[in-house]
Amino acid sequence: MSAVSRRQHAVRLLADYPNALRFRLRAARHWTVPASFALGTLRPVVILPGIYESWHYLRPIAERLNADGHPVHVIPALGWNRAPIPATAARVHAQLVARGLMGVALVAHSKGGIVGKHLMSFDDPDGRVDRLIAIASPFNGSSMARIAPNPSLRAFLPEDPVITALAAERAVNARITSIYASFDPHIPDGCVLEGGRNIELPVIGHFRILVQAAVIDAVRAAVR
Repeated sequence: MSAVSRRQHAVRLLADYPNALRFRLRAARHWTVPASFALGTLRPVVILPGIYESWHYLRPIAERLNADGHPVHVIPALGWNRAPIPATAARVHAQLVARGLMGVALVAHSKGGIVGKHLMSFDDPDGRVDRLIAIASPFNGSSMARIAPNPSLRAFLPEDPVITALAAERAVNARITSIYASFDPHIPDGCVLEGGRNIELPVIGHFRILVQAAVIDAVRAAVR
């Protein structure tokens, strides 16, 4: 955040929340998973939203991937994704087993990317996950977690044991694509993943990035 003043940071942070609100309202209006998501002959995709998010935050991307021919799976059992990262990763793997999915591409936002890396690193002994495409995921934690009002958000502190263990686990990084904004007010420390494929896009925002055409195209290419 060295090049960004506290005032600029606060303005950008507040300006991004209307984007999150639009996704929340969309979820309220269109909660049901489209029947078409089950159709497709290409690589299966599993959607992993961020904390306090439903799959609807990634719906524009999911719909485009499904239109390309990928079956898209959401996991309603995650709820608003408030559970601890290890427990969530185990729950996702159980769903992969129950649905008989192999060669999976995880497409994730924010916390979803951390869950995805945990799954690939520690919870996927049968090799069901092929790759992870993470959008705005704090792989090295976020200093903003220091002012978080609850434990669910403070789990993203850079020194949190889960975050540090995942940062040290680099074996799966080559199978991860990290896509992130040029500045993310929720993750001012950045989303660069050592040894992964890193794609920085000229957009500001943690939620605004999800509707950018360039992001959708980057996700489609990485899934393929």
